[in-house]
Amino acid sequence: MLILGIESSCDETSAALVEDGARILSNVVASQVATHAEYGGVVPELASREHLRAIVPIVRQAFEKAGRRYGDVDAVAVTSGPGLVGSLLVGLTYAKAMALSLGKPLIGVNHLEGHIHSVLLERRTRGEPDPEFPALALIVSGGHTLLVLVTPEENGPGLRYRIIGRTRDDAAGEAYDKVAKLLGLGYPGGPVIDRLAGHGDAHAVPFTPPKIKGSLLDFSFSGIKTAVLRYVQSEALEEEARQRRTHLPATTEQLLQLCSQRTLNLLASFQYAVVEDLWTRTRAAAQAYDVRTVMVSGGVACNSLLRRRFGHLDGLPVGFPSPALSTDNAAMIAAAAYPKMLARRFAGFDLGADPQLQLEVS
Repeated sequence: MLILGIESSCDETSAALVEDGARILSNVVASQVATHAEYGGVVPELASREHLRAIVPIVRQAFEKAGRRYGDVDAVAVTSGPGLVGSLLVGLTYAKAMALSLGKPLIGVNHLEGHIHSVLLERRTRGEPDPEFPALALIVSGGHTLLVLVTPEENGPGLRYRIIGRTRDDAAGEAYDKVAKLLGLGYPGGPVIDRLAGHGDAHAVPFTPPKIKGSLLDFSFSGIKTAVLRYVQSEALEEEARQRRTHLPATTEQLLQLCSQRTLNLLASFQYAVVEDLWTRTRAAAQAYDVRTVMVSGGVACNSLLRRRFGHLDGLPVGFPSPALSTDNAAMIAAAAYPKMLARRFAGFDLGADPQLQLEVS
């Protein structure tokens, strides 16, 4: 079965062709980083406009790279939420038009379910078996930080989900972006902080782990963001940050020359605190629910320290997608649609964009 996946939930326009939920024939992504960089974050109106410009050529490229024709697809899968409503509508409208014109079924996919399936897709592309269940999925990105208990459906080809932890405020990736903006490091913040943090002392600036009432498995990253701001003010680092902003965009080498050792220590300590909090709560959830496997996905899953830290989780196997499948992409959407295709769980052409769509819990 050949499924066309379309992803446009935030600031990446992507189309992919995936066979049987396991073989990636193409996975094309158009990034909008350059468009949003000067604003230090995604501007929804600009994102929608860029999706409109990119969607037709990106889908065309996906078919050309796969060596397939439009009529070869068996279904069209598209992200219906969560995300930016204007961005979602571009992908949805195109997917509906494509499915209707080809006479193929339409499949709506939750963006978060796509991130979970990115780990399964990575294993399948390498010829490895699916992980043992129950599994614990940590989805960590610019918009989401969730802990999800994943089990197979009892009488179906899909998966069941139970959310057992979530962020109470900022997502981890959002905290990275805001700290980078505060320190004049550019956008997106995750990759640049990851590169610079290796030049600092991760224990130079102590950050107090957040204490969250009601759940040991929920996250909160607004406190550490505020702590970084206070440190910048107390150490008089504002002028240094202002100077860096005048040199953006800048390479890592240029930023290193513009960063004092105090700033590098702050970045290393910030990253260490975030990763340690993610690791600690994931470990607690894995113990509480006696899982057999841990899966980590989302854009922050590209972080080098996080990947090293999660290599040691009480002996549990930990699966990551490749960097190309960690960030928003359409291959994961097509992969998540495959079990829905098998179960004939198709969407109507009245499928709408839901920016607050929740992960279905069974």
